[in-house]
Amino acid sequence: MRNKNFWVLLLLLLSGIVLGGFLGNLAEGIAWLSWLNFGESFGLNTPLILDFGVMVITFGLSIRITMASIIGVAIALIIYRYL
Repeated sequence: MRNKNFWVLLLLLLSGIVLGGFLGNLAEGIAWLSWLNFGESFGLNTPLILDFGVMVITFGLSIRITMASIIGVAIALIIYRYL
């Protein structure tokens, strides 16, 4: 059990989040599946801009967690457990 790779877990979790979010967006137009796109978004609403005259750096982060992405993470964890 201790020889499982952290990078495999990270890759599975990220793919579960992305695929879950994608499926949630697809299900938005279907009445009986619209609950999959229910969620909350948090982060920086307006990006932080640092202007140094020669170089401009823009920082921004926004995360949207939906029901479909939570289901995707749960499926990714189940897959990781059985690897």
